[in-house]
Amino acid sequence: MSAEIYLDYAATSPLDPAVAAAMSDCLAREFGNPSSQHAAGRRARALVEAAREEIAARVGAPAERIFFTSGATEANNLALKGSLARRGARAHLVTSTIEHKSVLDAARALEESGVAVTYVSADARGLVSADDVARALRADTVLVSIMHVNNETGVIQDIESIGALCRARGVTFHVDAAQSVGKVPLDLGASKIDLCSLTAHKLCGPKGVGALYVAAGVVLAPQMHGGEQEHGLRAGTVATHQAVGMGKAYALADAREAARLASLRDELWRRLCAIPGARLNGDLERRAPHVLNVTFPGAEGESLRLALRDLAVSAGSACAADSPEASHVLTGMGLSEALASSSLRFSVGRFTTEAEIEQAAARVSVAVEKLRACAPGAPPWCTT
Repeated sequence: MSAEIYLDYAATSPLDPAVAAAMSDCLAREFGNPSSQHAAGRRARALVEAAREEIAARVGAPAERIFFTSGATEANNLALKGSLARRGARAHLVTSTIEHKSVLDAARALEESGVAVTYVSADARGLVSADDVARALRADTVLVSIMHVNNETGVIQDIESIGALCRARGVTFHVDAAQSVGKVPLDLGASKIDLCSLTAHKLCGPKGVGALYVAAGVVLAPQMHGGEQEHGLRAGTVATHQAVGMGKAYALADAREAARLASLRDELWRRLCAIPGARLNGDLERRAPHVLNVTFPGAEGESLRLALRDLAVSAGSACAADSPEASHVLTGMGLSEALASSSLRFSVGRFTTEAEIEQAAARVSVAVEKLRACAPGAPPWCTT
């Protein structure tokens, strides 16, 4: 058995020891309900508010506009359904075909309730054009939802242009930024983003906690009822230790780390591109530093992942890992089902080492060669 190598940071990341320590201290010392008015509750509340400040500082937002959720999936659902659920047939949503499943499935649920939805396609580079979004807008468009960094390809969408377009047309703009913080700059205060979904576990924080940024003046219908927590927007007792963990993770996140991540990613690609036929998926310029998506024609995807069982990589989003279908992101960029199924997403992070990159590339090369040797017929990686 080979030593396990973890290159799936886009799915989730190891908990930073400093985050674990902060959460452990909170669990051991501050068990109070942050909504309670006694001393224990006030101490817990102070910790929650300090964490809110840390998150807000990292993304350039006022702390009072950050609302805790259970993660980016809930934040996405709250943004879409909270904006549209009560408007029924009088509302129109614009999103793209390559969004995270939590956005696409929420959009389909809204369609069932009478909301009209337009799905804008991406081009072969994985980019969603602001011009295409503009053409999709209607008089009854209420919301546009476009992710910042694609979780499968790492492609960075032009949220500046799309945000300016939405602001000019008076349309609320939602951005899923689960993959952004600590990798690419995100300054909500200087942007034209009205709603922004955030999470902790993609940047060495805990699972089970996230947040939604809601700009001043934006009104959402709560999707969970039963309490007045988070100013009535999200009922339920705030998990103090989770909030503390997210705050610490955001305090530790540093976009200056991006250069090291990009170096690791580029070294991995330098080695993988030596495999005949290997092709990189996604725009070469507009991409986050931590994600690399590569197709290996002639190496069937499931067999390749089985051969690489000691190398933690993925075929795409972890949220769709149980689906037998090829990545909707890659097929949406024009790849065939076969090529999309022969693709792997590699993602590096804070604890990835250069030695791991070298070893991972060697393992992939051996596995692809073996699988191709077993494949019948002419080598498909030699064709265009």
